Amino acid sequence: MHTKAVMPVYTDQLNRTVTLPATPKRIISLVPSQTELLYDLELKEQVVGITKFCIHPKEWFRTKTRIGGTKTLHLDKIRELHPDLIIANKEENVQEQIEALAKEFPVWISDVNNLPEALEMIEQIGLITNKKERAEDLSKRIESAFFNFKPQTSNLKLNTCYLIWKDPYMTVGGDTFIHNILSLAGLENIYGSKQRYPEITIAELQTLNCDLLLLSSEPYPFKQKHIEELQAQLPHTKILLVDGEAFSWYGSRLLHTPAHLQQLQEEIASLI
Repeated sequence: MHTKAVMPVYTDQLNRTVTLPATPKRIISLVPSQTELLYDLELKEQVVGITKFCIHPKEWFRTKTRIGGTKTLHLDKIRELHPDLIIANKEENVQEQIEALAKEFPVWISDVNNLPEALEMIEQIGLITNKKERAEDLSKRIESAFFNFKPQTSNLKLNTCYLIWKDPYMTVGGDTFIHNILSLAGLENIYGSKQRYPEITIAELQTLNCDLLLLSSEPYPFKQKHIEELQAQLPHTKILLVDGEAFSWYGSRLLHTPAHLQQLQEEIASLI
């Protein structure tokens, strides 16, 4: 008599239970930073679909089937790929689309707002994809890299604003992953009392005595010309362009974030 194999049940970061194959063979990633993580976990053969924003690694961006944007998923394309695991994120994907997919396929959802949750996500994705040891090793290396990074600007208490968008200007509140990275960099987020991604004005920054204004390379591609525009309105504020991936990608790219933060410290020191 043949007994049917029992499929393991996992709990995702929204505390949902997800039944998955012991070793998923057809994975779709709906999140750029998690796509890169899957690459670093050596899941090349298993990953069959990614979003148009999954630009790392370049090899996958060129060769893997793209299933739309993070918030504009093409559900029919996803169905054609017959996934046995879809990896999504609470913030980066649209709830209605994810709920529709979850009725047909196993969907594991991350919810990452700080470094500990990012490390938990890495280890859990390692567990559900049968790459447990590799994921745990990566998590430990990231943790060690952050432990060994000592921010030199923390004693300066620089009032900092991090812009992610223009027209309208938008920044980050205290319940975001970017805010957590700013804190680890020893910077004081002047919008830390706000939630998620509030719209702000330059007049507000003028009254809040913003010492340091960071312009992110993503999702809005701030450039040198924007520094010049803003500097005219904020003559006493130090303004720098920063790598948005270093502040907002919460997968394996975190291994390199402390080095980016160290470089940022040196740039800030040269301005003060």
